[in-house]
Amino acid sequence: MPNLAQVLKTEFVRLARRELKKETAALQKASARHRRDIAALKREHLRIDAQVKAMGKRHAKSQVAAPAAGDDANFRFRADGFRTLRKRLGISADNMAKLLGVSGQTVYLWEQKKTTPRRSQLPAIAELRSMGKREVAQRLESLEIKSN
Repeated sequence: MPNLAQVLKTEFVRLARRELKKETAALQKASARHRRDIAALKREHLRIDAQVKAMGKRHAKSQVAAPAAGDDANFRFRADGFRTLRKRLGISADNMAKLLGVSGQTVYLWEQKKTTPRRSQLPAIAELRSMGKREVAQRLESLEIKSN
């Protein structure tokens, strides 16, 4: 016959494990629920961070894109359009440079799409777009008179 103490001990261990399993099952469910909640919060945090980043980019882009002058706020520089403007006005790159207050090499580089004008130079270019050949010739004459 088996030892009575041994039988009692195994029965106690079995009952203890059974009770512990009942107790820990609730804890395991709660733990799983907390992990799901944490994962959902992390996803929400990443989504909000992405939105904030996108809004920051849009805000920075809108501030960079808006020139200082109000009437030429929609002016964008395009190299081929700038070259066409110079040819339409019938002036050389050096004369265009004199009108804008830059060097002839700068105008050449703008037309070749190797560089772009600064934001501070865009209003002067926009002003040239509204001028005709006569106005440009008069302005060049006045610049030559001032330089002499």
